[in-house]
Parts: sequence; structure tokens; C-alpha cells
Amino acid sequence: MDHCCRTRVPAGRGTAKAAPYAALVMDARSGEVFHSRSADRRLHPASLTKMMTLYLAFEAVRDKKISLDQKVRISRHAARQVPSKIGLRAGRRYTIRDLIRATAVKSANDAAVALGEAIAGSEKKFAAMMTSRARQLGMSRTTFKNASGLTANGQLSTARDMAALGRAL
Repeated sequence: MDHCCRTRVPAGRGTAKAAPYAALVMDARSGEVFHSRSADRRLHPASLTKMMTLYLAFEAVRDKKISLDQKVRISRHAARQVPSKIGLRAGRRYTIRDLIRATAVKSANDAAVALGEAIAGSEKKFAAMMTSRARQLGMSRTTFKNASGLTANGQLSTARDMAALGRAL
């Protein structure tokens, strides 16, 4: 190896710890599990949280609580979400359809929060709805604290619970 390409690593700093890992692979129709690794370990669900946000949005559309063409005003709270986002502006109006698309395709935190606010009135109330619906789906080890999946104290789930949500979706 050429000297210019060597990297000196100070003692004790040569190894990085991998993030905790969990997985569950199942047949979506039958529920048969093909692979499982730490499937019941509670971890931060990150953007997988948006699966529940979208699930509740689809239910609200189905139940005619909101409509795809309904325009909602973006709050300051939604507009101030950190990336990934699409740059929604506080006070402007966007359709539920566009917020769903941005949440699903771009994983946009601002759009996810705006959806939650449109459905429940506030993100806090929406997170409580998310957790309640999770329990109804059998997701006993999941607690949601926000609509986006940004790290929050107590927002935890498992690979098994997320697989159950995936089946429901």
C-alpha cells in the first residue's frame, strides 16, 4: 500500500459500533415468517413511522373524514420540520393528495406532520391516534410520538410490529 493512502487510527477509535439491527421477513398473505432477527427488539422506527401516518390518512379518506382534493393550511410547526422535507410554507394550502404523495414518495417530514394535523388537529393528538391504532392492529410494542419518525423519546417499535403494519397496509 502506498504511504499516501494509509490512515492512522488513534488507539481505541478504530472500530465503529453498528446501529442496532432487527429484521423480520414474512409472507404478507399468510403471515408465515421466513427470517427473523431480533424481531421483538424495540428500536426507533425512523421513517417507517410514516407507514402508520399513511395508514391513518388512507382510513380517513375511506371514512370520508378528509378528501383527497381537500386543501389544508400548513402550520408553522409542520413547515419547520427538518429534512427530509419538500419545503411546505406556513399559511399556504396544499391538497391531502399532494401531502400523501410527498409523504410516501419523498418521505417528507413536513407533509407527514401536515397530514397528522389535518386528521387529528395536532401532531400530538395524531401520535396518540397512531399508537391507539397500532394496539388495534396487534402492535403491542409500538409507541408513536410524532407523524414523521424523527427521533423522539419513547417513540419505539419492533420489526415484528412493523411487519404487522405492512400486512395491514
